[in-house]
Amino acid sequence: MKKLPDIVKWPRGKLDFSGGAIVMGILNVTPDSFSDGGQFLDIDRAVAHGIEMAQQGAAILDIGPESTRPGSESISKDEQIKRAVPVIKKLSQQVQIPISIDTQNLDVAKAAIEAGASIINDISALVDERMAQLAVEKQVPVILMHMQGTPQTMQTEPHYDDVVTEVVEYLMERAKFAENAGIQAECIFIDPGIGFGKTTKHNLQLLNRMELFCDIGYRVLVGTSRKRFIGQLTGKDVPADRIFGTAATVALSIEKGVSIVRVHDVAEMADVVKLTNAIKRADTVDD
Repeated sequence: MKKLPDIVKWPRGKLDFSGGAIVMGILNVTPDSFSDGGQFLDIDRAVAHGIEMAQQGAAILDIGPESTRPGSESISKDEQIKRAVPVIKKLSQQVQIPISIDTQNLDVAKAAIEAGASIINDISALVDERMAQLAVEKQVPVILMHMQGTPQTMQTEPHYDDVVTEVVEYLMERAKFAENAGIQAECIFIDPGIGFGKTTKHNLQLLNRMELFCDIGYRVLVGTSRKRFIGQLTGKDVPADRIFGTAATVALSIEKGVSIVRVHDVAEMADVVKLTNAIKRADTVDD
């Protein structure tokens, strides 16, 4: 398997993996996301939080204009653009790190890129093939996620014969599609979609075998932050109280070889990432 470069560059951005895994900060500009819905609907407040996360150690800011929590309903592209674009425009002028747009909608992705975003984070893994064409045209990386069903249906009795094998095979197929469309392998990131059409057992099985995802030729992103399965296992009903459970999944994922962790609590998780990276690279750390 070809070794992926430590530094990934594209015309409008760069990511540096030479020190190990990096942090993606979540910025949901929605009224109804499961953990932080309504907190950052105000443009100035959203921008301030994005700047704060960059200062705390985020290497990417992920802007989400539409909730994809279980049972959520889709919203119009116009509303997504209204929520995301002003924030991206302001943030892109004030932070030096790449901004990703978390959307399945082609027009939203286009508007976000024009506003300053430079990564497409698509939970449908380029089901709309025009999204791949957009990524090639604009020369931006893509994040491809696995989801069984849709946000409306995904937690209605999700079933797999072998969750790890099935998710690995799906992501391999979607990544090969992206490559065939003209996207370079180093600019393709795969995400097993923790919590998206998975039971608690499925999530644990995926995390337990995460090294299999890291061995198929693409960098891996994992998003476990504050998710329901952590609450089920810890008894923490309030998402914001799941920080230590999240930390455990972040450390484990990095130990398994994950390159990006997508989190709400950037300051705390940046410390977890630094320490886990250092432990993995113990022979190279000076006293």
